[in-house]
Amino acid sequence: MTTNKFIYRFGRGWPTEGNAHMPHLLGDKGANLAEMSKLGLPIPPGFTIATVVWEHYYKNDNHFATAFEEMLADAIQSLEQVTGKIFGSTYDPLLLSVRSGASISMPGMMDTLLNIGMNGEIAQGLANKTDNPKFAYDSYRRFLQMYGSIVLGVSNEIFDTIYTRYKIDHLITQDPEITATILQKIIVAFQDAIRKHTGKEVESDPYQQLKNGIKAILKSWMSPRAVLYRKIHTITNSSGTAINVQAMVFGNKGNTSATGVVFTRNPSNGEKKIFGECLIHAQGEDIVSGIRTPSPIGTLPNGNRCAMYIQMPEAYNELMAHCHTLEAHYRDMQDVEFTIEEGKVYILQTRKGKRTAAAAVQIAVDMVTEGMITRQEALMRIDPASLHQLLHTVIDYTDHPEIIARGLPASPGASTGIVMFSPYDAEKHACDHKVILVRNVTSPEDIKGMQVSVGLLTAKGGMTSHAAVIARGIGKPCICGVEGLFIDEKQHFFTIPSGHTIKQGDKITIDGTTGTIIKGKVTLIAPTFSKAFHTLLEWADCERDMDIRSNAETVRDTVTALKFGAKGIGLCRTEHMFFEEERIWLVRELILTKDATKRTKVLQHLQVLQTEDFKNLFQILKGKPINIRLLDPPLHEFLPTETKEQQRMAAKLQISQSSVVRRLHALHEMNPMLGHRGCRLGISYPEIYVMQMEAILCAMHKVQVTKKIESKVELMIPFTCEVKELQKIKSYIDQTIAKMETLLSQRFNIQVGTMIELPRAALTAAEIAPIVAFFSFGTNDLTQTTFGISRDDMGNFLPNYIAQKIFTCDPFTQIDEAGVGELIKIAINQGKTANPQLRLSVCGEHAANAASIDFFQKVGIHYLSCSPYNVPIARVAAAQSKIKFSALT
Repeated sequence: MTTNKFIYRFGRGWPTEGNAHMPHLLGDKGANLAEMSKLGLPIPPGFTIATVVWEHYYKNDNHFATAFEEMLADAIQSLEQVTGKIFGSTYDPLLLSVRSGASISMPGMMDTLLNIGMNGEIAQGLANKTDNPKFAYDSYRRFLQMYGSIVLGVSNEIFDTIYTRYKIDHLITQDPEITATILQKIIVAFQDAIRKHTGKEVESDPYQQLKNGIKAILKSWMSPRAVLYRKIHTITNSSGTAINVQAMVFGNKGNTSATGVVFTRNPSNGEKKIFGECLIHAQGEDIVSGIRTPSPIGTLPNGNRCAMYIQMPEAYNELMAHCHTLEAHYRDMQDVEFTIEEGKVYILQTRKGKRTAAAAVQIAVDMVTEGMITRQEALMRIDPASLHQLLHTVIDYTDHPEIIARGLPASPGASTGIVMFSPYDAEKHACDHKVILVRNVTSPEDIKGMQVSVGLLTAKGGMTSHAAVIARGIGKPCICGVEGLFIDEKQHFFTIPSGHTIKQGDKITIDGTTGTIIKGKVTLIAPTFSKAFHTLLEWADCERDMDIRSNAETVRDTVTALKFGAKGIGLCRTEHMFFEEERIWLVRELILTKDATKRTKVLQHLQVLQTEDFKNLFQILKGKPINIRLLDPPLHEFLPTETKEQQRMAAKLQISQSSVVRRLHALHEMNPMLGHRGCRLGISYPEIYVMQMEAILCAMHKVQVTKKIESKVELMIPFTCEVKELQKIKSYIDQTIAKMETLLSQRFNIQVGTMIELPRAALTAAEIAPIVAFFSFGTNDLTQTTFGISRDDMGNFLPNYIAQKIFTCDPFTQIDEAGVGELIKIAINQGKTANPQLRLSVCGEHAANAASIDFFQKVGIHYLSCSPYNVPIARVAAAQSKIKFSALT
């Protein structure tokens, strides 16, 4: 054990022993409970069981330390003194909540137990003490369901079925209508169900309930849903979970009691406006689980006051004041859970509110404007990968799509997909289809199905329900609380009041921004950036020192890249220009023909086309730099493999099909990605590279003459492994430039460099660097050749490697610093020593990965080049890397 102190107190009535800076010991929830207690907020008294207890429990065959059990008993006795209630008393009982609390918030992924300390006698005593038997029996009913499912392992659906049956039998539509008499019958039915499925009774001893509850919470850390959540969100923290034991306060005591969740700003769009929901006469799990549709908190869209303000104005105003205090103290938007017991407000939890990317940007920018945080703090609060959410599509309503229902807009964006009614069916079909998961309510067990779906739709629940929170976190559109929506998950269909029936496999579209459900497929429109996003990106540009370029070779991609803030093109893959219908035939003819005259004519034709390609790009770039990679892939990629296509090609080129097949066989390679490609093609067929060079120079000349644009061109030689290759190709590049300068009467300033994508090139960088102006690290191929792994084939074993912790992550997503990174450092050190003016860039997939960008910042990369839609992500990530690196130095 790392400490002998297992329990830390918080709340009113006794000294608070923790603070906000202790999440690794107290968990995020416990640290915040301690911090709020010190702020003087109304926190029900309780104590946090530190994460060291979790550590000891798992290291000692699921047994507590003896000292812990003694401390637990002492803590309960002290809590009795503070509250004036007795744990286990039938007169004035102390009931407890037991909640998990990891150091990183994992909403809904681990378990919570309420009303611990309850049994039949105590329920009767509570009914007598409060003169409110309905409240007492409702609390007991809740205890049996939670304890039965979480501690004893009885399916929660069994309890839900019993509860629903009694409501139907007594014509009850709303939970508050249930009487004490009916609740007593439900309690008996719950007890019978537990006895039937476990063969035993629920423990009546409160202390045994507490210890069993604590064990269940500790075990929930390793539940499949919690493990999957940590995997999805790349949470590697291994300190486990703390547990918070707290005196119960009750939102189910009647119409002056309530429970709710409130965000200090809108978590969907970032608007500076209270956003929340509450349920009158309920307990916290009702609203979080989504089993009842709550009422909104705050001013309604029509300008009217919300139900909570009307029924409990003093409590409402007090809650608003507490929200203001919390946001001002934490300097961030807060997600606050609260309970009102007979008009008295209690704060149960605060945490940094999860939000959409759009909201994160808006809140960060607004808080800078309000003087709460600095620009650097605002940038550091943004998850670069989450910015993909800002590229959400929206629906084109001018097409007048068939709207069949509306619900609560729980998470923005729009998606079309086939309907699936279970997470398992969603997983099964997501490989071949876009899937929308439709559920009555989601539960933590649905997390994998939610992850693979393109959108979520639930009949019940509000905008702070499990489905809503998870959807916003993973950037999926979501609609909750659809009135009148009836879902039959077993028969696989849903119906709505308008009369529509949608079956499994039918296609629908959901608009999570407006809450609209549409039958069938509709037109979707790409989004535009908000003013706040533009502002944030401008701040990022002021902070970073790595330039961000884009990979692009078409007019469309180049325009998109510039719109997203690229400073130029860092990788123009010229082979992509050859795959259009007209050009592919020319390239095929070039490969197949043996006639020198025909080859020359084909090259001349290709040069005209390539000149036009480059001219269009240079005009769009208007003097911004472009790095053009000469032809790279093996020639066989341009030839058809299907018999019908081979016959078509033979007829078009007026040769026999057997000639085509023979040429294919001649070009066939066992491992083409390590074969006759890159600069090896340039050495075998120098006329191809010369043609490309002449096209580039002609295009530069044309835009200079016609548009007065001086193009900044960098020429990149691919797949170099030996300096003599580079010398050979560079010699005829220089000759071609000299010839074209004479022909066009224009001087060309072109920098020539090479890609470092083979280990040997990295290890011999000292020989290569003196004859080039730049190195561009092609980290995709460098990773393949370093690991000896094909990224196209590794899917067969990568998940297993990560599961067994052989790899911590996909090396094609995050740079392998120990291997690939070491080669990059060797190449940089050798290259800069041999050529101090050497420029350095990265143009692989890693150029938009935040962790990889941190590494590139440290080793001195000058610019990154990524796909157009990743440019904003790279801009922010590069700024964050500079801020972090500056703080360290």
